[in-house]
Amino acid sequence: MIDITSAQWQAWLQLFGWPSVRILAFLSASPIWSWSSVPRQFKLLFGVAMAFAIAPSLPPMPSVPLFSLESVGIMLQQILIGAAMGLVLRIMIAVVINAGEYISMQMGLGFATFFSPDSGTNTMVLSRFLEMITLLMFLAMNGHLITLQILAWTFEVLPVGATSIDSSFAETLARWGGTIFTSGLLLALPVVASLLLINLSLGILNRASPQLTIFSIGFPMTLTAGLAMILALTPNLGGFLSDLFEHQLQFMQGMIEQMAGAT
Repeated sequence: MIDITSAQWQAWLQLFGWPSVRILAFLSASPIWSWSSVPRQFKLLFGVAMAFAIAPSLPPMPSVPLFSLESVGIMLQQILIGAAMGLVLRIMIAVVINAGEYISMQMGLGFATFFSPDSGTNTMVLSRFLEMITLLMFLAMNGHLITLQILAWTFEVLPVGATSIDSSFAETLARWGGTIFTSGLLLALPVVASLLLINLSLGILNRASPQLTIFSIGFPMTLTAGLAMILALTPNLGGFLSDLFEHQLQFMQGMIEQMAGAT
């Protein structure tokens, strides 16, 4: 009969429990695995399975009792690391969502919204369309596999029970959030600039010939021109998203190194 002591149970829980907390925190904060359509049981099993897969290569776990204040601090530290990585992915998706909102408002499609169960809010149709394209390209370029590889690599740079985390990463992450507006506006700029020129031309035409019913043809014209510009922009969308993915993954690695205090 196999006899298992309480010390062995505690060692096994430490070996698989704390890494699972970091992985599950990342899955809960990331935009792909945190969808409400993904069953919670699958997320839990996937996180635990990943912890089992990388457990043999992990550094030794700290010898801290599971039911102690120090153990709670270690658990909160793992949640912080995983949630920060998931937030970087959410910022990447927010870039295209913001670009879709810029274009929709300029095209006159600001009213074309529907309830998104993933975010729990109303989302513009064009933003949802660009989000789906971005996620499909991210999966096609194996971005999810690279992200999981970076997640496993964090246990080498930031092992469980690390003495401290450099708090300056919070400011860096907040500044990275500005990418939502800069990159989003850069993506939407060709369409927005073209529609602004069309609206300016319609305004000048209305002033020159007030008898023309500009308002009756303005919306169909801006809508048609906007769809044509989006169609022309789509072939170049891959290069923009590829650069966005690359910068996002590089930032994620740099943020982990900054949290570890590496120079």
